Amino acid sequence: MNYKISANKRSIETTIDLPASKSISNRVLIMNAMCQRPAHIGNLAKCDDTDVMVKALSGNGTHIDIGAAGTAMRFLTAYYSQKPGVHIVTGSERMRKRPIGLLVDALNQAGAQVEYAGEEGFPPLRITGKKLKGGHIALDGGVSSQYISALMMAAPSMEDGLELELTGKVVSLPYILMTKQLMEQFGIKVTFENGKLIKIAPQEYTALEMDVESDWSGSSYWYEIAALSDNAEIRLPRLYSNSVQGDSRIAELFKPLGVSTTFEGCDVVLKKVQEAIKHYDLSLVDQPDLAQTFVVTCCMLGTTFKFSGLGNLKIKETDRIAALIAEMAKLGYKVEEEEEGTLVWKGERSTVSGTASIKTYEDHRMAMAFAPACIKVNQIHINDAQVVSKSYPKYWEDLKKADFCIEEIQ
Repeated sequence: MNYKISANKRSIETTIDLPASKSISNRVLIMNAMCQRPAHIGNLAKCDDTDVMVKALSGNGTHIDIGAAGTAMRFLTAYYSQKPGVHIVTGSERMRKRPIGLLVDALNQAGAQVEYAGEEGFPPLRITGKKLKGGHIALDGGVSSQYISALMMAAPSMEDGLELELTGKVVSLPYILMTKQLMEQFGIKVTFENGKLIKIAPQEYTALEMDVESDWSGSSYWYEIAALSDNAEIRLPRLYSNSVQGDSRIAELFKPLGVSTTFEGCDVVLKKVQEAIKHYDLSLVDQPDLAQTFVVTCCMLGTTFKFSGLGNLKIKETDRIAALIAEMAKLGYKVEEEEEGTLVWKGERSTVSGTASIKTYEDHRMAMAFAPACIKVNQIHINDAQVVSKSYPKYWEDLKKADFCIEEIQ
């Protein structure tokens, strides 16, 4: 399904009900499943990633196909490691190329029995669930925070608990802190010393009824739309200033791009208030999922940039660094990887003709970040637009609500 997208006007005034946070949903689903008597979790994210988790946790767990859901692959690998039975966990072709060796090694060191059913270091996995020993484990903190969160959530069930030592530079720290805060809400004591040593003793989860808040990552595309518009006032319900989501920092990060954030009760109101800065130098090590949004926004605004801390983008749904460079070139922008994990645009442009047709690489964030570019380039084509179902199934409907024109094309 390919879409042609254009903006009917460059002044936006709308209210958008964002999807619930899949980061929170997927974590609380695991924690709730580990309670002796699970409770009701309301307002779960309605997206592929969370649907997969719900289906897996409500089934018999013998053969699980998680499709393209990376979070589910990591979290369920650790979850099934401590759940008795034999579990086969597999996924899409892309998922079978995403490395999982560090997590498997760490789990096996903790006493798990996880084997590769295909290529060494990659899914599919054959997991024989049993009581885990736990103990001290060292893990590279620079690869994926989801490995760390997966181990943390399984730790309370381990015989000796878990002492997890993070080596190297830790990426996506807010996601680790989110896991810690949510575990504490479920009654688990977690200590995190000097940002490097996580200690979790053997404990039992306490069931907790809760409603999941809206997704701050999903808000990023509306910040982008506000920044690219001439005038904008966009209301986003159920976003909280004291959110456990690391991407809530976007409220601060978009100020230099001309967008203000006002908290009104449980709503956030975005407004276009000023012009963007000329150059943006920013580390996204704690917010890597916002990289596509910032790259597209800054290029469209003519704001040169240097975005660092993006080393783990290469093992996401696609190699997001290579994808951004290739697709921005179609719009006439020469984005470069200046050094490992650092993207720069120095203002270099090239002439392009016709409407850009953007590949999405089975990556929801490519589709959602590039679509708003039509405000500046009149129209844009998004290929395989259905990929938004991974995290934000109603994205195209919400764009129409904001007076974007969306037509299906061949």
